[in-house]
Amino acid sequence: MLMTSTKKAYFAGGCFWGVEYYFDRKQGVISAISGYMGGTKENPHYEDVKTGKTRHLETVEVIYDPERVSYEELARLFFEIHDPTQVDGQGPDIGSQYQSTIFYKDEEERQIAERLIGILKDKGYNVVTTVLPVTKFYPAEDYHQDYYEKKGQKPTCHIYQKRF
Repeated sequence: MLMTSTKKAYFAGGCFWGVEYYFDRKQGVISAISGYMGGTKENPHYEDVKTGKTRHLETVEVIYDPERVSYEELARLFFEIHDPTQVDGQGPDIGSQYQSTIFYKDEEERQIAERLIGILKDKGYNVVTTVLPVTKFYPAEDYHQDYYEKKGQKPTCHIYQKRF
């Protein structure tokens, strides 16, 4: 069986553990990797990022098969697995590193993200999600990868909520 070429998408929606958990379960997603994006320090570590001083966001790199799932489906899921109205946090996790952001690679991704934000705003949601160009992605330390899988738990700060 020939594998089609894969694509990558980047979403920051609070603690990356919950975001990764939900994307890993989406059909068409090959893998979801917790990491850091958007900051100023090369090769940041969790200890750096959690201070908020590096300006990195806890971000998930989603590697997917575009023949099985579209970028728009992933972006819609993103808005349904976190609270896009909470500033710099998700539930009890508070800090600038938890900001809700979609990082786009091209104009099409930017337009999709902004259109979905518009739909949510029209529905009455005060969306604070920012839409920014992709920067270098740094995978997080191994102990952050598949966190809930390793613990045999489900996310506590992320709950699926139908919004579309």
